[in-house]
Parts: sequence; structure tokens; C-alpha cells
Amino acid sequence: MSKTRIFALAVIILMVLAFWTNPTKEQHEDAVRAKAIVLLKEQAGSENQSIVDFGVQLFGNTLIDQFMKNHIKTDNYFLFSVTKVHWDNQETILGVGAFQHVWLSKKIDEKAAAIVDMIKAR
Repeated sequence: MSKTRIFALAVIILMVLAFWTNPTKEQHEDAVRAKAIVLLKEQAGSENQSIVDFGVQLFGNTLIDQFMKNHIKTDNYFLFSVTKVHWDNQETILGVGAFQHVWLSKKIDEKAAAIVDMIKAR
């Protein structure tokens, strides 16, 4: 078998694996939700940690769920998927998913800080 055929076969196998293991929308949302809880706790500071933990348990992540429903969007491109946030008339890519994993970019920290600052200003 020639190297070209081996390479073509490897690419086809990789594409089939990527298609079968593309993360679902729920997996993207779970990754963003977990990161949002961590960022919320960081923004609250260490002195308010117990209050934030109580608030998250009491409200059952209602605020995070509502924010995700209104502002988080997942685009599926079959071989991979992309998580975006739509805020202040801008769309920013927050993460990419492939092979059953969702990788979030560092832009999520920047966007979270901007969103918290805008919420505090209102």
C-alpha cells in the first residue's frame, strides 16, 4: 500500500472518529456552567465564599442557567463544535469541542470580567 493511500485512510478514520465523538450541546453547556461557577466564586472573593456557595445551592444555578439560555450558543460543525457567547451585540468564541472534550479559551475570563463589570454598573 502506498503512503498516499495510508494517509488518506488515516484521514478518513480520523474524520469518522471526530464525527462520532463530537461533544453534544449539553457537554458544552456543562463545561461553561462549571467554569461560570468557578469565575463567580473568584469574583466574589474569599471572604464571601460561603455566601456564594449558599447562593448557588439555594437558587440552583438559576442565574447561570438563565444567562446560558439567553447568551450562550453552540454551533455544531459535525467534526467539531464551537461555543460562543453573545453579549453587547458581539459574538465571541469561548471554546471548541472535539473528541468528547470541550476546551475553553482564556477569553472566557476576559468576557466574565466585562460582564460582571457591566452588571455591577447597572
